Amino acid sequence: MSKLLKNKRILYILSGILITIFFYIFAIKEISTGKKQIEALKEQQKEMLILKNEFLSLKQKIDAIEGKKNLSNVQGIIEAVEEVFPSIGLKDKVKTVKSTARREIRDGIEEEADINIEKVSMNEMVNIFYRMENAPMILTIKKAAIKKSFENPELLNISLTLSFLKSK
Repeated sequence: MSKLLKNKRILYILSGILITIFFYIFAIKEISTGKKQIEALKEQQKEMLILKNEFLSLKQKIDAIEGKKNLSNVQGIIEAVEEVFPSIGLKDKVKTVKSTARREIRDGIEEEADINIEKVSMNEMVNIFYRMENAPMILTIKKAAIKKSFENPELLNISLTLSFLKSK
């Protein structure tokens, strides 16, 4: 009888050891799976941070454009041109301003005009483009043609097609 009890004790000890070993194997497997999931989540977090930064950058650009739309109390393309060019001292170099089209778009009205500017220097041309970009209204250059002046090759003649957007 004591032999039988010793055998049962050994059997209980061995089964306890086996259960403990299986438990540790299962725990190690779960920990490794958890680590892989954490790494995958960290990668997703990095991607989300990149997307968040891109979103914030685009939102700032959109807000700046929306702010331009609300700042301007200019009613048409002719007024917009008259506001931009005198501020850089080129009113007398603007030869023609012809309104060419007016379209209703989703949230506003788009007006186009052809503008001819004669005998401007390279620096004045850069100032024109800078002023249009930073004007308190939405002015877009649709087409630009730049040619040398016939009288003075250092000066330029510029033909622009501008678009002016205003909200309804």
